[in-house]
Amino acid sequence: MGIAERKSRERADREERIVAAARVIAEKEGWDAVTIRRLAKEIEYSQPVLYSHFENRDAIVAAVAVEGFVELGAALRAAAGEGNGARDTLMDIAMAYCAFAQSRPSLYEAMFILPTQLRFAQADTRPELRAGFEALAAAVSPFCADTEIVTETFWAALHGLVELERSGRIRPGMRDQRIALVVGAIVEAGGSPQGRCSHYPVA
Repeated sequence: MGIAERKSRERADREERIVAAARVIAEKEGWDAVTIRRLAKEIEYSQPVLYSHFENRDAIVAAVAVEGFVELGAALRAAAGEGNGARDTLMDIAMAYCAFAQSRPSLYEAMFILPTQLRFAQADTRPELRAGFEALAAAVSPFCADTEIVTETFWAALHGLVELERSGRIRPGMRDQRIALVVGAIVEAGGSPQGRCSHYPVA
């Protein structure tokens, strides 16, 4: 191994340690506890070393979020493989999305709530971010001509349910029924006379 390759690997290893430590602290104590000073202490690096890898805490949050999207995409693809038909697959995907958010609350917060410089729905959106969207789109596509806008709406509905449930704004124990309503709306719209979720005129 050459010197340059070794240094590159060591740098990657340090970044992995920083991101892993941030995730552990966030899951145990919340994101308010994740600071550059705290991370430096946890992994026994100086603060300047951390700043040589990440400009600020937001950049660390973004790195955590990227890992989250990889994991979300994998979870959704696994759920899609268990379905026994298009409707069941859509339901399984929705349930997997909500279960992911519930089981990894701080990771989900990094992905969707906290500010980052990650760009969504752009030509230069990172492939890791696209993975989750594409998994949702694959499940939605049997019911829609305009897959992108319906997937965005499906995603927004799931995210809204997740956040309302997490914050205690809606009754507990009704997740399955709510998801079934969302899935049913997409399935029924896909069979509408207007043509499989195609664009509707906006007044």
